[in-house]
Amino acid sequence: MAGKLEGKVAVVTGASSGIGKSIVEKYAGEGARIVAFARNLDALKELEAAYPGQVRAVAGDVTRAEDLKRLVDETVHAHGGVDVLVPNAGIARVVSFENSTAEAFNTQFSVNLFGAAETARLFVPHIRKGGSIQFITTFLTQVGFPGLAIYSASKAALKSLSQTLAAELAPQGIRVNSIAPGPIGTPLWGTVGLPPEILGAVAEKITARLMPGAFGEPADIAELSVFLASDGAKNIYGQEIVVDGGYTIG
Repeated sequence: MAGKLEGKVAVVTGASSGIGKSIVEKYAGEGARIVAFARNLDALKELEAAYPGQVRAVAGDVTRAEDLKRLVDETVHAHGGVDVLVPNAGIARVVSFENSTAEAFNTQFSVNLFGAAETARLFVPHIRKGGSIQFITTFLTQVGFPGLAIYSASKAALKSLSQTLAAELAPQGIRVNSIAPGPIGTPLWGTVGLPPEILGAVAEKITARLMPGAFGEPADIAELSVFLASDGAKNIYGQEIVVDGGYTIG
């Protein structure tokens, strides 16, 4: 039985761990061929080895123009074009507003907004009609959380970009949507810059608001990503779909 993404070519950035890695794995399971991009070449090579002939590893940084150009060139050379683009690479840092300098803003915006936007801009000429772009935002575009003003603002800007591009690219036959993960158990959670004891207390407080009683899993996001990449989502444009265990309605 053919997979939901049989015959499709996808590019996933931030593919070496967490949500990005799970998306690559789910896409491969549904028959897609994937170009996986991230800074961690060793992790990408493991994915490549796990899915021979389906996953192609390309190492690089979304904030480096030359790396993104190489990603596009290698993808087009290998596959001719692209059907699905997921600019997933992102970072999160807890920064008080007092310390939210221009430099602090640039650190997160350079990856979360500019890196994602530039990835999409460079790939658009190579996305085939009927293709799609999925941006990864956050449930924090809908609620406030202390210390995450910069992160949330970068993702809110990405949400707005996604909605605008949905209207702008629709005439080219390209669908654009975004997925807003809620609290998900990924390595990103441990890199926000909080001491372990504080991180644990925050996690406990968040979990109390989650209807399943636990953080979500990367696979929860990957399953939705598969649907949005499939022909079953052909009439969905400009939406931000929140997958947050009910946090924002609790």
